[in-house]
Amino acid sequence: MVELKREALHTSVTDPVAASMNFLNEVAGRFPDAISLAAGRPSDEFYAVGDVERYLAAYVGHLRAEGMGEHRIRQAIMQYGRTNGQLGAMIARMLEIDEDVRVPAESIMVTSGCQEAMIIALRGLCADSGDVVLAAEPCYLGFTGAARVLGVTVVPVPETAQGLRPETVARVAREVRASGRRPRAFYVVSNFANPSGVSLSTEIRHGLIEVAADEDLLILEDDPYGLFGLDDRRSPALKSLDTGQRVIYLGSFAKSVFPGARVGFLVADQSVVSAAGHRSLLADELSTVKSMVTVNTSPIAQAVIGGVLVSCGYSLRAANQEKIAFYRRNLRALLAALERHFCDPAITWNSPSGGFFAVLSVPVRADEKLLELSARDYGVLWTPMSFFYLNGGGSHAIRLSCSALEADRIEEGVRRLAALIADVRS
Repeated sequence: MVELKREALHTSVTDPVAASMNFLNEVAGRFPDAISLAAGRPSDEFYAVGDVERYLAAYVGHLRAEGMGEHRIRQAIMQYGRTNGQLGAMIARMLEIDEDVRVPAESIMVTSGCQEAMIIALRGLCADSGDVVLAAEPCYLGFTGAARVLGVTVVPVPETAQGLRPETVARVAREVRASGRRPRAFYVVSNFANPSGVSLSTEIRHGLIEVAADEDLLILEDDPYGLFGLDDRRSPALKSLDTGQRVIYLGSFAKSVFPGARVGFLVADQSVVSAAGHRSLLADELSTVKSMVTVNTSPIAQAVIGGVLVSCGYSLRAANQEKIAFYRRNLRALLAALERHFCDPAITWNSPSGGFFAVLSVPVRADEKLLELSARDYGVLWTPMSFFYLNGGGSHAIRLSCSALEADRIEEGVRRLAALIADVRS
């Protein structure tokens, strides 16, 4: 039998962060009755299998109304399709209505989930080993994991309670350049970030756009949670402020529609100029990368998402009012439960203005050992914040998610967590 040396496999296979997440999943599997304050997925209560057929029919009806014949409709849904997808015009309309972002349909690539959008952007931008990407830290695991799979170095930019500080981004970019490497872009979740829950103020958003221009950087703006604020106040998308085409916008329908569709998108309206003087959009250039990764995004899945957009008048903000209300109640329930069950001044937490996550700082080491004890003896799961740091950090902090539970289960989960912390400290 063939035996392969594990050490000879790519570093992404032996990635310690991925191993940690596998451990979390394994613990959840061993203790299925534990209340999960770890799962960051949307609530199941908004999904029905019949919705797939209904939205597919809505999209087909739309194509017919547009004058498309049955043969072309069949091809559009059942055949290989255009590499960059068929929903560009619909997504452009949605972005204009919901986010005041105005981009041409041709600048939009429909991807197999936002994860593929990250991989394509990273691969297209980072041409050699000296090209690096900056990222707010703590950072979403999917982004740092994608970078490791591609062999792209991610340099952390420490996040404050208010998010990234533009001057810190500039300082880190200059340090990278001084080390002989080239900073190409920086990645940020602009609203209610995973894992920190932090949102960027409008002032910081303008500052980041200015720093990107000054330091010749692109911004990778990821915004999967922007619809789910605690109130109706809206911060401008970085892309809506982007007069110099510095922002590549990464989008997802996982939270606003449903994750199983696995449809995301990227907006890359930057101009690319060849040595011969030919001009094209970055989205067109990146299509070559996509064609070698997934060929194209499932046309059936695109049709379902297209049906959703047609049915809601291209406003996911309007279509998600019930979900928005649910996630608001849940986040308020989580913050209220923390207030009730933790009265020790040594234990603190942030108060995000929306999204799925909050961070609890505790005077004990929040590691895998404590997590296993928590699941086995206290019946509650959570995520160590240390998973979200590249070079150490977050050892005494816990990410709590409130998206997948009813409010009473959130309350009970926090009560159990408080009992764990109290007993460990005694």
